[in-house]
Amino acid sequence: MLHPLFSTLVQRPDLVVDHLSAYAALFHDEASSAASALLTRAVAWVLVALSAMVFLGLAGTALMLGLLQNQFHWGLVAVPGFALGLLLIAFFMARKPLQRERFTELKAQMESDKRALRSVA
Repeated sequence: MLHPLFSTLVQRPDLVVDHLSAYAALFHDEASSAASALLTRAVAWVLVALSAMVFLGLAGTALMLGLLQNQFHWGLVAVPGFALGLLLIAFFMARKPLQRERFTELKAQMESDKRALRSVA
């Protein structure tokens, strides 16, 4: 007598193909969400670097202008302050921890399938 898996493969190969395509779709969904999280984090780090350079340049320019004119103006604080605010927001977004456990649904589905195969055997 054949194992039920082999008899299903012989009698209903469309069920196996559908099951494998569902696994592929689940893997694709979870991999794309993981890649999206990594891409968001990489963009945030690039934004941190760019806004740090802009902040340093604008702060130095504002300091030179303030010393040259020998007077204080709020624009000399606001313009570099905006770049500093952007830097802080991007930094906290980049430091947000990634999800530790990846592919949880895929692993749960594989465990469910293993239990089902064991119960049939």
